[in-house]
Amino acid sequence: MSSPPNVPTRFTAQEALVGSMVMMSACDRQMSDAELATMSRLVRELPVFSDFHAGEIETVTEIVLGLLDDTEGLDNAITMISDALPPRLRETAYLLACEVAAADGDATQEELQFLQDFRIGLDIDRLVAGAIERAAKARFQVL
Repeated sequence: MSSPPNVPTRFTAQEALVGSMVMMSACDRQMSDAELATMSRLVRELPVFSDFHAGEIETVTEIVLGLLDDTEGLDNAITMISDALPPRLRETAYLLACEVAAADGDATQEELQFLQDFRIGLDIDRLVAGAIERAAKARFQVL
């Protein structure tokens, strides 16, 4: 895997989790206010981010967007995320991506394609992924 200049070749586990949310938000080339608010809220509230500084979200966002500008960027970013995460946190990364996808309503075709690629890249069982997706969708239902 080669990275564009000035892009690290490894993420910490927390950076990888943030990166999964950023990739989900950026995959359709529009990062909505609802998606950004969801990312911020998740970083503030989840125990896995207890010692992560919210200001680092911007740094991770710049790295991920830089990777996505490259021809092989999506594959490289997914590999970096997968490599940074122990197997027990890969489902967490997928859940975070699903939460961001659900934040602004129905997922676009680009978002659905990204989730499929991400699931495969993280080696998450299809049934487990379906349960995670359904739970995220249920959390964002409105009356």
